[in-house]
Order: sequence, then structure tokens, then C-alpha cells
Amino acid sequence: MAEVFEINDIDTLQAYRADWDRLFAETPDAHFFQTLDWLTLYWQHFGRDQQLRVLIVTVDQQVIGIVPLCVRTQWHKLGPIRTLGYPLEGWGNSFGPLAAHPALTMALAMNHLATTPRNWDRLQLDWVDDSPAHLAATDRCLKLAGLPAQAETHQSRAIIEFPDGWQTYLASRSTKTRQELRRLARRADNQPNVEYVRYRPESVANHGGDPRWDLYDQCEQVSRQSWQCGSTNGNTLCHARYREFYRAAHAAAARLGMLDLNLLLVDNQPVAFNYNYHCDGRIIGLRMGYDAAQSLNGAGLTLLALSLRDSCHRGDQSLDMGFGNQDFKQRLQTSEQPSYCLTHTPRYALRCQALRIGHWLRNRRSLERSELAKQMSGAK
Repeated sequence: MAEVFEINDIDTLQAYRADWDRLFAETPDAHFFQTLDWLTLYWQHFGRDQQLRVLIVTVDQQVIGIVPLCVRTQWHKLGPIRTLGYPLEGWGNSFGPLAAHPALTMALAMNHLATTPRNWDRLQLDWVDDSPAHLAATDRCLKLAGLPAQAETHQSRAIIEFPDGWQTYLASRSTKTRQELRRLARRADNQPNVEYVRYRPESVANHGGDPRWDLYDQCEQVSRQSWQCGSTNGNTLCHARYREFYRAAHAAAARLGMLDLNLLLVDNQPVAFNYNYHCDGRIIGLRMGYDAAQSLNGAGLTLLALSLRDSCHRGDQSLDMGFGNQDFKQRLQTSEQPSYCLTHTPRYALRCQALRIGHWLRNRRSLERSELAKQMSGAK
């Protein structure tokens, strides 16, 4: 017999840690942002104005899946809208249920949402990747539950798949990029005052878990000296609002053996960092930066070249560089991974319907302007 019940309190959820950890190990391509440790920290720092709705899916009293959700109020010109979605809020790049069989878990969870009292104005599942096990399955589950959704492309993530070795990866790049990466790596190798440090601790369960605060503090030091230091959206490790959250998440990632910290030093002083999380050879890039006043030209790209070469040697599977079409991502990526947003708007949620129609009209006008520009360009 299948049953779904909810946990609405983060402390109560800790009683399901054993089930959560077991399902995490069974979930395809699971990552740090799907751990209970991360959700707990996120909720402690940012959950005050949100309502937790974690769906526990059981079959014959055995937990087969967990769907973490939350309700947050988003403010628009038309007024407040209560949105039910994944508790990721832009921190990671993809999300989904914890389960060995995600489709079955989602089918039961969505049916639960459709048959229980609604405390939300719209259901919006962001960061769904385009694999059949996620996008198509989630869309089908929503339809079967009577919650048909509109699917929209969110953004595309820049992915580097690591081949058999460093030379194979280089051969896949353009001549200019290949020569630049080789030159930067060779220069770092040949300068005795340049040091590359990569820190990946084992988990506490494997007698590791040391956060190495000395290395983290050096990353913070570089972030304070980077051009991004004035950012207001939390893109730097030293951001006043997010600094303590970053540090708490750092300790958790080290404890779980999911930390991937890269530093470039010149004369024992940090000049660039790449701060990532990893799981089973899959790396998610979180933050990076370089000291704009440092003496080593191209320090940021030099560190990327050294870390990519090291990943090839380690046998890593991939690096997710996140959203954005920056030039360096386009030159280094081997593929793009589209991310989708699935939105169900109840028929009688008039405010949400008005918002949806307005969004549709803006997209249509944007497409029309784009087509007109192409036609005018062709006419010339």
C-alpha cells in the first residue's frame, strides 16, 4: 500500500536521516544540494518566511522516496503570490526527488498535492534537467495528478565532460584555446614560486572531514580582493548576508567528503580560487575569483587550466560550471545542459493567471522583435 505524508518542521525531519541518506545513495546523479545537511543549514538561515513541505513517500511502510518542497511568498506588481517549489532558490543548478525510482515517487507525491488542501497559489518546479527521467517523467506525473504544467527553458548550464585524459580534452578545444591552456599550465609548472593546491577531504565516516579553515580563509581573502566584491546578490564568499551560511555549508561539505577547493598561490599568497562541491566524480562549481591586483596575469584561467588537468588525471566525470554564457565557459565547455521550469497555475488563481498571461505576452513580443530584426538584417 502506497502512502504519502508530510514533514513541516526541520527538526522533525532529522528523524528520517537514515532514510534520507539511503535514498541519496540510490538517487542518480545526486549532489550536495540534495543532502539533508544542506537543507537543514539552508532552512536555519533562510527558512524563516517559508513553509516547509517535505513529502515522504512510502510503499508497504517502506520509505521509497522523498520530495523536498517549500512554500515561499514572492512579490509581484499584482501582489503576493505563494509559490510551491523545490527549496533550492538558485543555489544549485538542478534538483529533483530523492529516490531510486524518481517517476514513481513523483507520481505519488503529485497526487498527494492534488488531493490535499492547497496553501499555495501556483506550483513551480525549477531546475529540472531535460533527461527523460526528469523532465518528461515530471511533466507526465503532473498531468496524471490533474496538475498540468507549462514547461519553459530556464537557462543552459555549461558542462565539461572529462574524457580519457588531458590531451584528449585539449584536442577537443579550438586551436587558440588549446594553445592558451597549455601555455598557462606550462608557465605555472615552470615557476617555482607558483603553487596549485587542491583539497578534497574524505568524509568523517572515512576518517576525514577536516574543513581546513586556513584554506577556506584564503579563498575568502581572494574574494574580498576580487572585482566581484561589490556584488549585492551573494556571489562572493565574503558577502555580509551569506558569509556565515557559506562557512556552515563548507563545514558540512567537508564532513560529508563533498568539498572540492582549489587555490593558486604566488609566493605563498593566494591569488585565485575555485570553490566547488563534488560527488562521485561530478563537480558543481559554486564560486570563483581572483585578485585583480595580483602579479600573475591570467591567474583565474591559469587555475582553471590546472584544475581541469588535475580532474582528468583523477578520473573525474564532469564539471558543471553553472548558468551563464561567459566567454571562458563557451570556450571550455564540451556541452550545454538545458534546465527547465514546470509551472502549474490553477484555473481559478486569477492573480497567477494574469501573471502567466503577461509573461506569455512579453515572450511573444520578444520573439516578434527578434524575427523582425532578422528579417531587416536579411533585407540589407
